[in-house]
Amino acid sequence: MDFTHLGRSGLTVSRLVLGTMNFGPETSEDDSFAIMDAAHEHGINFFDTANRYGGSLGVGATEQILGRWFAQGGGRRERTVLATKLYGQMDDWPNNRGLSALNIRRALDASLTRLQTDHIDLYQFHHVDRETPWDEIWQAMEVAVAQGKVLYAGSSNFAGWHLATAQEAARRRGYTGLVSEQSLYNLLQREVELEVIPAAEANGIGIIPWSPLQGGLLGGVVRKEREGRRRTTGRAAETLQRNRPAIERYEEFAEGLGHEPGDVALAWLLHRPGVTAPIIGPRTREQLDAAVRALDVRLDEQALATLDEIFPGHRTAPEDYAW
Repeated sequence: MDFTHLGRSGLTVSRLVLGTMNFGPETSEDDSFAIMDAAHEHGINFFDTANRYGGSLGVGATEQILGRWFAQGGGRRERTVLATKLYGQMDDWPNNRGLSALNIRRALDASLTRLQTDHIDLYQFHHVDRETPWDEIWQAMEVAVAQGKVLYAGSSNFAGWHLATAQEAARRRGYTGLVSEQSLYNLLQREVELEVIPAAEANGIGIIPWSPLQGGLLGGVVRKEREGRRRTTGRAAETLQRNRPAIERYEEFAEGLGHEPGDVALAWLLHRPGVTAPIIGPRTREQLDAAVRALDVRLDEQALATLDEIFPGHRTAPEDYAW
């Protein structure tokens, strides 16, 4: 396993993040336990979850699964850099959503209880809160850090100016601020290259891409459809229809490299500036093992240039808008 620092922090994390959103609604608890054990066997020490994950089992169910896995002992919690998120509505009562000081305190304590741990390594804002001032947010986080309940703060789905504003408010307070940003980022969705990634790099914030395979569209979807192993519907079908020529060329290119399309998509992210680690969300042990293969894929300058031809990206702002 390869490791790196999370943003400008001294925290060492694996170059793949184990995403747990499927644990519970899609993957049984026993299978989730087996996947987490296997992740440690592979050297993956960075696990990501959220207080709302749980799907049909109800909000909080996924954190509870992680908590019961930690409770087995054997160094499971000690070997894990644990990241969770807050923001979304947890029930019908007011103040149980957003980033108010009250909700940060309540949501944090509730997550700690479900996760059966005394601290969160990376506490992330799942969405920007347009109604709560940053001084209030950072004051609440400073209290959580002083109490030993949180070590680092991160964000998710922020715009570039959100990152800059958050960091400036933290600097005024003498606080560390954000060390990571989770963003939608893959070969098909490269909008974050415009301003989010430049803002993150300028502020020492590590990028954690989510949906690295764009819902499986970069994982060999055309071949799987041809073989009768996948039927694409809804928005995924619409996206495939719009991008079918590029995706077909991409799959042919990956085959020419001697790699699976999904491995190339993950490896491409690992080659991108500012990226700490993409989030993989395996439903099975086999999917986890397959994702780890991407760490061995090396893309030379010609391969990277070809991928840019197939899926054109963006120059950073303001160059993408002007000369």
